[in-house]
Amino acid sequence: MTTETTDDAIAFEIDAQLQDRPDWLYLLREFEALYRHGSAGGSKAIRAHRKKVRDRLSASIAKNAGFVERAPAEKPVTAHFNRALDLGERGAMQGMARALRQVRGRLVWEYGYEKVPPALARKYAYCEVLGPRGPVRSDKLILGFVLFAPNTTYPQHSHREIEESYISVAGAWSENNAAVYAPGSLILNRSGDEHRITTGELDPCLLAYAWTGSSERLTAPGMKLSAPRRKPG
Repeated sequence: MTTETTDDAIAFEIDAQLQDRPDWLYLLREFEALYRHGSAGGSKAIRAHRKKVRDRLSASIAKNAGFVERAPAEKPVTAHFNRALDLGERGAMQGMARALRQVRGRLVWEYGYEKVPPALARKYAYCEVLGPRGPVRSDKLILGFVLFAPNTTYPQHSHREIEESYISVAGAWSENNAAVYAPGSLILNRSGDEHRITTGELDPCLLAYAWTGSSERLTAPGMKLSAPRRKPG
């Protein structure tokens, strides 16, 4: 075993390699397929982002990235997780949903913010599967999932020096009230883009996400919710 220390002074024991954990490898291959075969919708920016994610993920798989067994953790919203997986397995993202189900008891659900509003803490959490804090180690790319309860508003926020994409796995959702996105849809947020997510009234929403950026920024993303904007008087 080797020890790896991140910038937040948390030491992890590298106790295996990715090839020793086939369930996680299959899950990452589902990500790779999404970013290789999905449509960019004619967008050069989305096409470039997809290639960046795909190339960094392929490199992690090829070099047999280190694997860290972290203690599983749940949050209140994970009571909706089985329903989200059931919905995912019925639709266009069934391969991803089935691969995720195989590791569901080993996920580490987190908030990512130092201070989370109590109402949001009951209705949101994310889990990293590849990245500086994921079981599969990488400082070049972050992949994971974010789960929302029904009828949730995830407040306005942005990511500095991080490019982010969401791909719907299950449930309907909207970003900035611009449209309703169905499973399989991809949304790209560039560095600094402010965005707000709302989910449908009846079912949970499960999104796969990818973050690209510098190693320093991915290790310490500094997640913050945007301050509420004052309405013009």
